[in-house]
Amino acid sequence: MASLLFKSLRGAAAQQYSSRRFKCLGGLGLNGSAPATLLSSLSPSSTSSSSSSSSFSSSAASAAASSSSSSSSSAAVPPVEVHNPAGKHRVLVTKNLPGERWMQLLVAADCRVEVCTSPDVILSNEQIVSLIGHKCDGVLGQLTENWNHELFEALKQAGGKGMSNYAVGYNNVHVPSATERGIPVGNTPGVLTETTAELAAALTLAAARRVVEADVFMRAGKYEGWLPTLFVGHLLQRKTVGIVGAGRIGQAYAKMLVEGHKMDLVYYDPFPQPAFEKYLDGYGKFLESQGDEPIKWRRAESVEELLPQCDVVSLHCLLDDNTRHLMNEARLNMMKDTAVLVNAARGPVIDEVALVKHLKENPTFMCGLDVFEDEPLMKPGLADCPNAVIVPHIASASLYTRGGMATLAAQNVAALVNGYPVWNKQDITPFLDMPIAEVPKAAPSIVNAKELGIE
Repeated sequence: MASLLFKSLRGAAAQQYSSRRFKCLGGLGLNGSAPATLLSSLSPSSTSSSSSSSSFSSSAASAAASSSSSSSSSAAVPPVEVHNPAGKHRVLVTKNLPGERWMQLLVAADCRVEVCTSPDVILSNEQIVSLIGHKCDGVLGQLTENWNHELFEALKQAGGKGMSNYAVGYNNVHVPSATERGIPVGNTPGVLTETTAELAAALTLAAARRVVEADVFMRAGKYEGWLPTLFVGHLLQRKTVGIVGAGRIGQAYAKMLVEGHKMDLVYYDPFPQPAFEKYLDGYGKFLESQGDEPIKWRRAESVEELLPQCDVVSLHCLLDDNTRHLMNEARLNMMKDTAVLVNAARGPVIDEVALVKHLKENPTFMCGLDVFEDEPLMKPGLADCPNAVIVPHIASASLYTRGGMATLAAQNVAALVNGYPVWNKQDITPFLDMPIAEVPKAAPSIVNAKELGIE
């Protein structure tokens, strides 16, 4: 991948190590250094600055605090870190993001960037409304936020020209509410595919081979010597993997299991995937040419047809009314007693209460979960199931991907506030690779572009 993005991410990695140290020492900034300009509506006179961004006068600080004032007098405005204070377009970023390129893009687009530094992991809608204030050109928001009519109305009233979700999925965004108010919504496709697929593969292996159980056992000092029956798991080689949803991530995951473990494949998707099927045929022929047995594959007509056949089932579908609780008690009972279920899509695709019950009743059944129905909470009993591998929504958490997501989200906002067109191309690498001055003057991905007539 391009050196420009990766260099900035190396710097971000160094900052993250610093931030751990500064946390212990009571440091001020989210990056582990003293923050740039901090604003609070409660005490604008206490504003501080550092060399990491331009300082500005107390009168400008007061004006900025005023522009961020809450529409509800009951809510204090969370503090923000200001970059490029003289920028023409006021852009709110609700969480600090990894890397430096995203900030460089916004500054190059003449944006005054205000990064919320609240210690709250998830901002309430009231807090976000107060941050938007009376004048806000664009917002770069998070998938943990509930972007509904309330937030889009606040953004419209503040003169907002766009919002970008820091995610490829946008089930946290009520897009019709944005469209009704003429607000484009961006997302970040194209940089999560392999990273998310790798995490799903890691969950698959960890669950099948009982890695987490063994790790806990070892750390507890219980290991007294090798035993023939100690943490015996399941071999994946030449077994059958099923994927529900054969989009980019589902296909990337399938290829990892098919190529790495020569697993047969069953896939379910509402639409046939001819290019994917051609790859599977070609890989089978390659194995034959090497004197090996070819893999077999087929497209299932339904999820119910797929489940009983597979040793591993990985979910890669969108979350909508049709897929909510797709994996319910009845469908879980269709799976093999020794199967592995993996979910790195969206939590509500699984009925988590039914899953806990199934895990407890079937100790040889395994699952690997990156997402949860009531995230960040888990349903009662899930944490007590040793046959569940659970991680905190980290499927996109590689330096390359998280930095790339920040870059795409920032460029969406930078383009929208400047009135640039939509990119309308699959290849988003120019936004990640090119020098800042040569980045295309376009928004990489706007999900409601067609509805707004801005394609």
